[in-house]
Amino acid sequence: MKKTACCLFIIMQILLNGNGVYAANSQMGRIEMTEWNRVDQILPRYTKFTVRDIETGKKFKVQRRAGSNHADVQPLTSKDTKIMKKIYGGKWSWKRRAIIVIYKNERIAASMHGMPHGAGALKNNFPGHFCIHFYGSTTHRSNSMDLSHMLMIYKASGRLDHYLANADPYQIVNAYVAGFKQQDSAIVASISLQKISWAPVLEKIENVRISRLERLPPEDLTEEISLDVPAEIDWYIKGKGGQTFREEIHLIRFSPVDPWKVDSSSFLKENHF
Repeated sequence: MKKTACCLFIIMQILLNGNGVYAANSQMGRIEMTEWNRVDQILPRYTKFTVRDIETGKKFKVQRRAGSNHADVQPLTSKDTKIMKKIYGGKWSWKRRAIIVIYKNERIAASMHGMPHGAGALKNNFPGHFCIHFYGSTTHRSNSMDLSHMLMIYKASGRLDHYLANADPYQIVNAYVAGFKQQDSAIVASISLQKISWAPVLEKIENVRISRLERLPPEDLTEEISLDVPAEIDWYIKGKGGQTFREEIHLIRFSPVDPWKVDSSSFLKENHF
């Protein structure tokens, strides 16, 4: 479904306004996206290592205590717990964050959440443990990678833009919504057609999930530069509670070989942000 006039108008917007991109921190040197089966050997149980948060640059030390599909870790001391909590704005959260794991000469892209759960064994004022995922890690409930963890790993490694440049429209929509769920401006900005001030929007999001995403036959997408994807998205907004989006998500690209982008202006307007 091509909407030529709309496409030309929005393309002019992006050419005038630019778009948010993410670049890896060169001061950290080369960041490897090491697979979990290898990391499991590099960081065996009881290994102590450093976690560096990509967004804030803050670092704290942890110890791996358990985990077979990912690493179950604990902050090493009460001081490390305090630093971790500051990274999460003073409140524990399931939100995923892009991190770099530092161990000897290794710099490994990873993703963590910030919610204490389960058992803990260290005297660190941390009530349980938290999880760190690496490329190929899985959750306790699935045999595949958690999408949000995967995106954070790509972000930490500096490969987020490359992944999105090669993603199909449905991967783009899923990643876009995951960016809202994790309140991560780098992810949504990388996908957005327009330059948006994301902080005021993302801070309203308590939770979001896609309950339906209609797929078109792959052969219909080959030459398209504009696509409307029917979707149903359930939002939980601070101060408003639940609301449901049942509309089409508008995607655009400059040519059949360019990456898909979401028309964020239209999306935010239709979702009453």
